[in-house]
Amino acid sequence: MRNPIKSGKKIYGDCSIAEEKKNEGNEHYKAQNYKQALRLYSDAITICPETPAYYGNRAACYMMLGDFKSALADSRHSIFLDSKFEKSYIRIVKCCLALGDIVGCEQAIKKLLENDPKNLAVNVELENCKQLRALEGKAFSSYNQKDYRTALYHTDGCLKYAPASLKYKLLKAECLVLLGRIGDANDLAVLCMQADSSNAEAVYVRGLCLYYKDNLEKGLIHFERALSLDPDNKNAREMRFKAKNLKEKKELGNELFKTGKLRDAQTAYTEALVIDPTNKDMNSKLFYNRALVNSRLAVHADAVRDCTSALDNNPAYLKALILRAKSHNAMEKYEECVKDYEAALKMERTSEIKNLLKEAKHSLKLSKRKDYYKILGIDKYATDNDIKKAYRKRALVHHPDRHANASDEEKREQERQFKEVGEAYTILSDSQKKSRYDNGQDLDEDHSGFDPNQMYRQFFQYSAGPTFGFSFN
Repeated sequence: MRNPIKSGKKIYGDCSIAEEKKNEGNEHYKAQNYKQALRLYSDAITICPETPAYYGNRAACYMMLGDFKSALADSRHSIFLDSKFEKSYIRIVKCCLALGDIVGCEQAIKKLLENDPKNLAVNVELENCKQLRALEGKAFSSYNQKDYRTALYHTDGCLKYAPASLKYKLLKAECLVLLGRIGDANDLAVLCMQADSSNAEAVYVRGLCLYYKDNLEKGLIHFERALSLDPDNKNAREMRFKAKNLKEKKELGNELFKTGKLRDAQTAYTEALVIDPTNKDMNSKLFYNRALVNSRLAVHADAVRDCTSALDNNPAYLKALILRAKSHNAMEKYEECVKDYEAALKMERTSEIKNLLKEAKHSLKLSKRKDYYKILGIDKYATDNDIKKAYRKRALVHHPDRHANASDEEKREQERQFKEVGEAYTILSDSQKKSRYDNGQDLDEDHSGFDPNQMYRQFFQYSAGPTFGFSFN
């Protein structure tokens, strides 16, 4: 009958059974069935928990499964049981390197060489550890200088040596956030939180992702959670202040806008915009909100500038593009208005945008024709008598015979204006033509053969006004 092993006051099971479990585990390990091997090694440890080799074997299994923390714990326990267990020192070196623990790696190498000065098994890891230390220094130096692109490059280099390091993964995630790659950063931050939900830095970086995706409320919650885990986290404290301040200013601006206090709302949005210029999603909305205020205040030039800033931060911001088009329209900049509506229609093909574009093109067409009211110096509500008086006055002013002693260039200019005055009177004095002109309809008028001198003679003949002996060449 097999006897149990006694250790102090504890009595363990039959170690021959544990050996069988270990041997069976070895077979599965060789076949790369690591999960099955892990279960068998754990069974052996349960039966004989003071056998260093069992922990060493399970550590090797954990390493193959990518669980370097568990592998490190088992390796250290096996050394606790046997301080001369060389393989476990080697595994500690490899695990510390994979986890980015440079100091732990160097200490394990030092201890191994103290036991066996001629040991060459960790020469590669020693060199890799030196490379990792150099890369880490460059990564954090670039980060501190706010050179996030270079920091990201060196952090990727660190992760080649330390693929299981949460520290480097989180540094990478933070750099990605600050470079605007929020989706990639968020995926990495979530993985880190799943690996260690109590990691303050992971919670902070996840909060950054939410903050820069315009989710101030949840971002603020994460910053506060990070500070509860690590009260000395300066980044989390700074971002909590920014998020809280930004949220308050935006909400204040919205409330003031709703109650019609437009100037105060404008001030609130302006103050919010200086809090964090790097938050593009939030700032695009703040610029749009301020553009709305400026539009209501009829300060259309400022509304256009704010909409442009909103689109610089978020090129796909349809509402900002439409508001800019409307502001251009209010400023009678119809070409810019048409361009904006055309761009909006490419983003979203709706009947509303199609109609707005159609109206803008019509306004553009009207803007390019002659403004006969302006030529005569009257408004569109002028009576027939007003139109006649205006023609009489303008025709006398621009009649070429009045400018016989002018330069050739001035003569040509006065001839042009005299002709335009005649055209204007021809259209506006005819009720049907005037109605079509006012409604923006095509007049189908060809003024190339129009004789303003004849118009002038006819007008003053019937009104007994002055005549001149002028005719066009």
